[in-house]
Amino acid sequence: MCLFGKTIEKESSLCKILLVIPPGGFNEIRIFLILDANITIYTTVTMSDQNEKKLAIITTLKEKSLLKQKVFDNTLEAFCIVKDVLKNLSKEVNTSLDGMDSRIRLEYTDRSNFDAQIKVAGDILLFSMHSNIFQFDREHPAWKTAYIQKNKYNAYSGIINIYNFLSDSFKYARLDDLGYLIARIFINHEKQYFVEGKRQMGMLFTNYGNEEISKQSLQLIISTAIQYALEFDLLVPPYDAVKIATVGQAEAKIQHSRVITGKRLGFQFNSDDVLISNPQET
Repeated sequence: MCLFGKTIEKESSLCKILLVIPPGGFNEIRIFLILDANITIYTTVTMSDQNEKKLAIITTLKEKSLLKQKVFDNTLEAFCIVKDVLKNLSKEVNTSLDGMDSRIRLEYTDRSNFDAQIKVAGDILLFSMHSNIFQFDREHPAWKTAYIQKNKYNAYSGIINIYNFLSDSFKYARLDDLGYLIARIFINHEKQYFVEGKRQMGMLFTNYGNEEISKQSLQLIISTAIQYALEFDLLVPPYDAVKIATVGQAEAKIQHSRVITGKRLGFQFNSDDVLISNPQET
């Protein structure tokens, strides 16, 4: 059926749409949106408009989407190295702990493609890679670096998060216990990286754009994170934060040891708590 020179009408309870196709064909299509007897919205769509939109889609796929795939591949590659470092570190440390209390030994667990953990005495460090790619918000200090100012696409990064939990939280299934994000590793399409963790990791923006992520750098990051977890002690919560308990909480404690616990329960947690000091940071 030929539609050239025709008017196609579609009506709903809200409005009437008229699609006018001139005799010349689809090079120019007129669209009328009739809201009522007095209000009509009119626009003309040309093939050049459609071609521009299609070109914009193709350009975005070639540039941004392809770049994000590269960022994902780089981040996943780095996370695989993280797993290897954790596995080897646990073996090396445990060799030095032969004959000592087994409860202080390191235990590595590969939880999934994007998650791995290492138990260090009474702590668990959970390393978690996000499967999506992010751009820094406009207030983030990374935008002030010359590296990102030179090329906005350098701001797209994959993220590996490092969380610190109490091992008893998992052992006794205390699902309400608190864990703390102690560091984030950002990796971009050029394998450039920096670590965000305040004093612990030094907010390494000065090296961003000058240093690729490597096994050596990940070994340093992981060792620093483990040392931090060992020094980040469990504090007695303020009396007022725990002076009242419900019967349900008491029963849960008896049956499942489920009293909410966190290293800074009742305190405001700051990401620079008990961290390694950095005299250059203000």
